[in-house]
Amino acid sequence: MKYARIILPLLALALFASCDAINRILNTDLAEEDYTVGELYVDEYVKEVPYVPTPSDEAKEAGRVNALGIERSAGDNEELYDAIQSWIGTPYLYGGETKNGVDCSGFVGQIYQQVYHKRLHRVANDMQIDCTLISRSELREGDLVFFTNSKGRVSHVGIFLKDDIFAHSSTSRGVIISRLGDTYWSQHFYKGGRVK
Repeated sequence: MKYARIILPLLALALFASCDAINRILNTDLAEEDYTVGELYVDEYVKEVPYVPTPSDEAKEAGRVNALGIERSAGDNEELYDAIQSWIGTPYLYGGETKNGVDCSGFVGQIYQQVYHKRLHRVANDMQIDCTLISRSELREGDLVFFTNSKGRVSHVGIFLKDDIFAHSSTSRGVIISRLGDTYWSQHFYKGGRVK
């Protein structure tokens, strides 16, 4: 009994102190986790000029221009081009998945669900799991294109079309068409991904 008067207050003090310490540790871990997820999930801000297609007069006259204004080729997936066209100009919104605002992985996920009836992981980095990684020279229509940020982490994804162009949700312009050969995209290109 004599020791209980001393031990019980000490146990209570230790319990409250440890709860506070645990709470601080948890909050620190969550903050670090949020930062890490953000680094993988959020694209870097890239100010760019969107690619503007210039089909030949012959293609225009023959009606061989698709919904995006790109010259048609035999075998083009018109459903893919039409779906992308319906998103062109949608503003960028971190975490967005609608035509009110969409981020890069949200855009890719929506297109893949609509055109290919496939559900992909939600985060750009995780979408690699859904793919067989391929080189830039192996890219074909509908493949994913992954890009790294300045820290070397995969943080951006788009959909390859053809002729070195891809569709994506740009942080500065929203959903647009860009060229893989543009300086930023060429420097940060990581891998292509063919969805399994």
